[in-house]
Amino acid sequence: MKLLSALFLCLALLLAGCSEPPRFVSTDLSTVDWGKDFNLTDHNGKAARLADFRGKAVVLFFGYTQCPDVCPTTLANMRDAMKLLDEDAKRVQVLFITVDPARDTPALLAQYVPAFHPSFLGLYADEKSIAALAKDFKVFYAKQPGSTPDSYSIDHSTGSYAFDPQGKLRLLLRHGETPSNVAADLKLLLAGK
Repeated sequence: MKLLSALFLCLALLLAGCSEPPRFVSTDLSTVDWGKDFNLTDHNGKAARLADFRGKAVVLFFGYTQCPDVCPTTLANMRDAMKLLDEDAKRVQVLFITVDPARDTPALLAQYVPAFHPSFLGLYADEKSIAALAKDFKVFYAKQPGSTPDSYSIDHSTGSYAFDPQGKLRLLLRHGETPSNVAADLKLLLAGK
């Protein structure tokens, strides 16, 4: 009987050691070879590259300040995820890249983006640079005419990209993902998973 008990104990320990590693809720992009860097300016006028945030998990989202739904919802969900991260939130940087540089001035980005969370940064560049960057990140956006020349809207991709603390693109966070799932995925990235 002792031998049988010892055998079951060994089997249980072996199975516990073989448990599956934690899985991301979001889409794993670890094997893609695009979305490696950017060269933009933040809403404070400071140059910004991905390497500037080394040591932090980075969440990058393409949007615009006059967006009626997707952009504010995404930023609000990221704010809520940051609350769930507690102290780990200090090791996460959220970046909002405008796809509307004609209207999204640095002053407007400086008001809009940090209103969701003081650490969030708005990034901008000229239209040509934004278009090239969006293409590199497989982001779609297209201007839709409004009733006046300045009242246009922009259709755009809705996902966010998460980078690990080493600066590698790892995840596509789906629009509408719960803050708890986003926080769980970011914790895995911060833990080196």
